[in-house]
Amino acid sequence: MSETPSDTVEVHPDADTLVAAAAARFVQVVTAAQAERGSASVVLTGGGTGIAMLEQVRKSPGDIDWSRLDIFWGDERFVPAGDPERNELQARQALLDHVPVDHARVHPVATSDGEYPDPVEAAAEYSAAVHAHLAEHGAFDVHLLGMGPDAHINSLFPGTDAVREEHELVVAVTNSPKPPPVRVTLTLPAVRRSRHVMLVVAGAGKAEAVAAAVGGAEPIDIPAAGAAGQESTTWLLDREAASALR
Repeated sequence: MSETPSDTVEVHPDADTLVAAAAARFVQVVTAAQAERGSASVVLTGGGTGIAMLEQVRKSPGDIDWSRLDIFWGDERFVPAGDPERNELQARQALLDHVPVDHARVHPVATSDGEYPDPVEAAAEYSAAVHAHLAEHGAFDVHLLGMGPDAHINSLFPGTDAVREEHELVVAVTNSPKPPPVRVTLTLPAVRRSRHVMLVVAGAGKAEAVAAAVGGAEPIDIPAAGAAGQESTTWLLDREAASALR
């Protein structure tokens, strides 16, 4: 992970406190971006902690203007519409179906049974939406990331072609080591096109990966080490996830 003065590590006593703190920071970043630039954009993540954070934002949304928010996803399982494994569906159930978003500003990845049944075509379609947004706005305002015990973020797994990608912002993954095997993901270059990156991680099973990433490991081996925001990179951890930090 690149070292900048704005890189921070926050350790919270337990997962519930972590989720509340992450939700509060998310609301703060979004409202500040809207106050400064008129609108904001976020990249959402899945996983138990990420979805719990969205549920907390639903309960305490602060002053977010949902009509002036563009919503993307860091990755998506390439499965049919309505499949409970879709990050989009989980995010809608946790938050988006309960707030007045502008549906034209919600940018999901195509489903496997939709207009783009080939994952490479789906990745290209999603890439076009990402490029159009970045051309107009310069960067995402906040990119939320969870992390697996192997240090994967989005669908960027250690040693894979996707984590080695240096140019494309979106790629298809057809051999994910974690099922389902077919996915569409933002790459590390896309993560770095974010003003603020938030890595929200809980659990002792992820402690060694956290320590390696924070310690500056090679992103090809420890993908989370490659996550860096243009203005800030914040690790929000519970005590167990932070237990291997020195």
